[in-house]
Amino acid sequence: MIHSGGRGNRMSTNDTGETVLERIGYRLSAWVERWMPSPFLFALILSYVVFLAGVGLTGAGPIEMVGFWYDGFWAFLTFSMQMVLILMTGFVVAYHPRVNAGIRRLTEIPNTGKQAVVLVGLLTMLLGWVHWGLSLILGAIFAREMGKTAHENDIDVHYPVLCVAGYLGLGLTWHWGLSGSAPLLLATEGNEFIQQGVIDVVVSASETIFHPYGLILTGLSIAYALVVLYVITPTGDQARGITHYIPEDDLFESASDGGVEATATTQQVPAERINHSRVLGGIIGLTGIAMVASQFIQSGIDALGLNIVNFGFLTIGIFIYMDPQTYREKFGEAATAASGIVLLFPFFAGIQGMMATSGLAQLMASGLISLSTPQTFPVIAWLTGATVNIFAPSGGGEWIILGPPILEAAQNLGVPAGQATMAYAVGDAHTNLLNPFWALPLLAITRIKAREMFGYAIAMLLALTPFLAVVLFVLPY
Repeated sequence: MIHSGGRGNRMSTNDTGETVLERIGYRLSAWVERWMPSPFLFALILSYVVFLAGVGLTGAGPIEMVGFWYDGFWAFLTFSMQMVLILMTGFVVAYHPRVNAGIRRLTEIPNTGKQAVVLVGLLTMLLGWVHWGLSLILGAIFAREMGKTAHENDIDVHYPVLCVAGYLGLGLTWHWGLSGSAPLLLATEGNEFIQQGVIDVVVSASETIFHPYGLILTGLSIAYALVVLYVITPTGDQARGITHYIPEDDLFESASDGGVEATATTQQVPAERINHSRVLGGIIGLTGIAMVASQFIQSGIDALGLNIVNFGFLTIGIFIYMDPQTYREKFGEAATAASGIVLLFPFFAGIQGMMATSGLAQLMASGLISLSTPQTFPVIAWLTGATVNIFAPSGGGEWIILGPPILEAAQNLGVPAGQATMAYAVGDAHTNLLNPFWALPLLAITRIKAREMFGYAIAMLLALTPFLAVVLFVLPY
C-alpha cells in the first residue's frame, strides 16, 4: 500500500500534465499554509481591523468601540451552544458503527481521487441547500471517511481539497436553500423589515428560494463548482492523503460497539444496570423521534431549523445507541472537537457588535450600493454581502444589518426584492471560503488545520468569482 503520509512536507512542483487551476491551487495552498494564522489569531486580527476602521470612518471613539465590542461579545451565546450541539450530536450519530458503515459504503463508489472529491462536493452542496447544519456536519464526516477509504484502497486523493469539498455547502449553496436566513426572514409574517417599513408585505419563498431565478442560480453554481473541484484536485505524487494529516494509529483505532453488544460480562450492581438500561434509553429516544415527526406533520418543511435538527440528532443518537451510559461516553469523546467554537464565536460576535453598532456595516453597504444601476445591482448586492461577511460571518445577523439598505436601494432601482435577496445571499456564503469562522466544526472533525485547506478554499473562491459575476449580471429574474 502506498501511504501518502510518507511523502514530503511540500507538494511536488512538477507541472507535467497539470491544469492551470491545479497549479494555481497547490501554489496558493503552499503560500496560505506558510502565512495564514490560526482561526483564533484570524479573529483577533479582524477585531483590530474593524476597531480601527470604526474609529477612522464612523466617528466613534476608541472607548465607544470597545464598548460595542464588549456588548456584542455575548450575542452568539445561544447560537454557540446550538453549534456545539450540532457538532457533537452529529459526530456521535455518524460514528455509531452501523451508521458509519453506511457512510463508508458511499465512500466506496469513487475509483479515483478526482471522483472522490466531486462526490463529496455534490453531496455537501445538495445538503447545504436542504439545511446548512446538516451539510456542515455530514460534509465534514463524509470528507474524513472518504479520506480513510481512499487510503485503504490505494486511491491518491488530496485530503485538503477533499475537506474543501466537504465545506462547499457553507461556501456556496446554503443561503439559497431551505435554511437561508435572508429569504426565510422575509417570508415571516410581521417580520422586522415590515415593522421598520422597509417592505410592505412578506416576500414569500416562491419569490426567493423556489423562484426559477434561485433554482437556476443553485443548479448552475453546483455544476460549475464540481467542474472546478475536478480540475483543481492534484493527482499522483502531488496528492497528500489523510495519513499525512492524521496519524494512522489514530485514524483506524478500534470503534466502540456503540452499545450494540453488552458493555460488561460481569454481574452489574443495580446502579450500573440503570446506567446501561436499554429500556430507559429506547423510550426516551422514541419519544424524541415522535416529537420531531409531529413537528414536521404540523408545520411541514417550515419546522426545519437548528433547534429541531439538534433535538432530532440528540434523540436519534440515544435511540440507536440505546445504552444511555455508552451514549454519554461517546458524547464525551466528541466534546474536545467543540473547543474551537466555544473560544472563537464570542470574538466574532464582538466583531459583529462593532460593525453593527458603530454603523460601519451600513456605511460599507451604502457605499457599494451607491455605485449600482438596475443592471449591475445583483452583482453589487453580491459584493456587498461578500465584503461584510468577511468581518461579520453570521447570515441572520448580517442580513439584519444589510437588509434595509439593500432592499431600499432595490426598490429605488426597480429591482424585485426576491432577486436582491438571492443575489445578496450568495455573497454571504461566498466569502465563507476565506473566513474560517464556519469551518471550525469541519476542522475539528477532519483534524486538518485551517492553513492546510484554505489555500484551496481561496482558489475555489477566486474561480467562482468571474462565474458568479457573469451569471448574476445576465440571468433574468
